[in-house]
Amino acid sequence: MESLQVELGSRSYPIYIGEGLLGQMRLLKKHIASTQILIVTNETIAPLYLDDLTLQLTPEFDVQTSILPDGEVYKTLGYLNHIFDSLLETRCNRQVTLIALGGGVIGDMTGFAAASYQRGVNFIQIPTTLLSQVDSSVGGKTGVNHRLGKNMIGAFYQPQCVLIDTSVLTTLPARELSAGLAEVIKYGAICSIEFFEWLEKNMDKLLSKDVHALTHAIKTSCGMKADVVAQDEKESGVRATLNFGHTFGHAIETHMGYGEWLHGEAVSVGMCMAADMSNKMGWITDADSARVIRLCEKANLPTKKPAGMSSSDFIKHMKVDKKNTSESIRLILLNKLGKAVIHDCLDDVQITRVIDLFDEVQS
Repeated sequence: MESLQVELGSRSYPIYIGEGLLGQMRLLKKHIASTQILIVTNETIAPLYLDDLTLQLTPEFDVQTSILPDGEVYKTLGYLNHIFDSLLETRCNRQVTLIALGGGVIGDMTGFAAASYQRGVNFIQIPTTLLSQVDSSVGGKTGVNHRLGKNMIGAFYQPQCVLIDTSVLTTLPARELSAGLAEVIKYGAICSIEFFEWLEKNMDKLLSKDVHALTHAIKTSCGMKADVVAQDEKESGVRATLNFGHTFGHAIETHMGYGEWLHGEAVSVGMCMAADMSNKMGWITDADSARVIRLCEKANLPTKKPAGMSSSDFIKHMKVDKKNTSESIRLILLNKLGKAVIHDCLDDVQITRVIDLFDEVQS
């Protein structure tokens, strides 16, 4: 097992990474405040891991469960109420610990429920997808979607710990694995050219679920995110750079309907578009822009925007984004491969031109 620390003063917490950690409840038990536990999971993950986790905890704890449908389409206020129903029906008090057992949707919703229930209770993240392991489980962003914008309703709320069992990735479908690799690629593109180059050399190992390669990718990604979160917990500055590709990507998810494109798939196209715009701004070379696109392709990710989605569609959705100022669309671009820059774009025409010409880059 390896561990990292998210340094946030009195709210600091560990990230545990290793094989078979779901069988080591001693790690979780020291982060559980009282005897009450509510495990929140979904219909896909429950048959795989819920019974075993419940069995390990039951001798010492009063364990209740809340099982939600699986999918981004259910990441709504309406389904959030299912978690509150479970908490209230089982008379959970302020000492309850919520455990998020699932991917990014379950983690985001459980965290938001924990932030809201009786004005704040403890929670633990056990992410079961690569995307949630390297990104959404770390840093305390919680929330739900609205039909007009992704993740527009939520709170910053940190977990007590994050437990990453790399063994669960053996059951992860290939499409979900590739979606998670989009976020891994992001860290190389914005934080480290050395990590980006490592990904170029080791993508085949990651796709084949080589445990050593996956562990290295997860630990490196989590370490980079932990460093950024420690500097800027509530995204007033440098943390915004973690959204590289996300402004374009969230527009795709919102326009196509939540769940039609996986988050990582939309982010992949968004990163390719952001790299292309960085190139057109004169900040990175044609070759570096092509490297971003090529690495996404190697990860079996889409690199072209959805057919029929116009530049005006993109602009409409991009104007509903948490990072924006009142005057501009805020984009995360690259001023070199391995380093991100925050760019406030006051000119919709500039973005429109990049979007309209983007497919030509790919042809």
